[in-house]
Amino acid sequence: MRFLHSFVTPLLLAAGAAQAASSWSFDDATVQVNGKKAAGTKEKFSETKQLSQPITISNTESIKILLVAKDGGKGKRPHQAFVVLQDELSGLEAPFPMTVKENGKAVVDIKYTDLPVQLATSSAPLKASVVLASFGSSQGLNKPVFSIAPKVDPNAAPLVYEKPLRYGKREAIHHTFRDDPKNPPKIISAFFVLAVLATVPALLVGWLSLGANVSHIQRALRDAPIAHGVFFGSLIALEGVFYLYYVSWTLFQVLPVISVVGAATFLSGTKALGEVQRRDSPGRGDYDSSQRKMCCGNKNGVDED
Repeated sequence: MRFLHSFVTPLLLAAGAAQAASSWSFDDATVQVNGKKAAGTKEKFSETKQLSQPITISNTESIKILLVAKDGGKGKRPHQAFVVLQDELSGLEAPFPMTVKENGKAVVDIKYTDLPVQLATSSAPLKASVVLASFGSSQGLNKPVFSIAPKVDPNAAPLVYEKPLRYGKREAIHHTFRDDPKNPPKIISAFFVLAVLATVPALLVGWLSLGANVSHIQRALRDAPIAHGVFFGSLIALEGVFYLYYVSWTLFQVLPVISVVGAATFLSGTKALGEVQRRDSPGRGDYDSSQRKMCCGNKNGVDED
C-alpha cells in the first residue's frame, strides 16, 4: 500500500503539471494580399517569428489569413478565434472572427472596406494579433504577428466618419399624408355608365329570345308580392349603395348598409325562388287547354278532336 501511494502521488502531480502547462498555439500560418484581379504572394509567420515589414493594402484589396489552431500541440477548434487589429497611437481595436473547423484549420478574409474609418485612415501601421481561447484550463493566446499599413487612394472618395445611432432625443418626424384619392373625370364615368346601360336592351332581347315567360309576372306578384318586391328592390338598393361608395361614401359607411341590404336580398330571394319552384313543379300551376287535353283527356276518358 505504501508503494502504491508513493507511485500514484507523483503520477497525479505530473498529470496536473502537464494539464497546467497546456496552452493554445497555432502553426502553418500564412498571410496573403488579394486584389480584384490577382492574388499576391503568401508570407509565413509564427508565434516566434513575426513579419518584419508592414503589409500594405489599398481600398481594392483584402488580406487572407490562414492558420491551424492547436491545444497542447493538437489541432483543435477553440471557442474564440480572432484576428485583432489595433491602432497603437489611439489604442482603438477591431476584432475579426475566424472561421474554424474541428481540426483547427482557421481562415479570415479582411477587406479594406471592412476596416472602421478610424483604422482605415490611421497614419501609423495597425498591429495584427491572433487571439485564441476556449473553456477549460488551457491558457489562451494573444500574440502580435504582423502589421498592416492601410494605403489611402487619393483618387477615391474620402472616408467620412458617421456618428453611430444612440438612444436619446431625436428630431421630430413630420409625416406628410397623401391627398385622398379622387374620382376619375366625369366624362370617363359617363362613358362607362352609358356602356353599361347600352347592354340592358341586349339583355332583354336575349332574355325574350331564350323563352322568358313574361306572362308569369302577374301570378308571381299575386302569389308572393312581398318576396318578389323586396328581392327586386334590394337588387336596386345594392346598385345604389355601390354608386354612393363610388361617389362619396367610405368603406365604413358602406359595410353596415350592405349587410342589411344583403340580408334582405338573401331572405327575400329564398322566398321568391321557392314560389317559382312551386309554380314550375309538375302537377302544379296553370296549363293551357292543349296541355290538359294531351295529359289528362276529357271527363269521359276520350280525347277531344
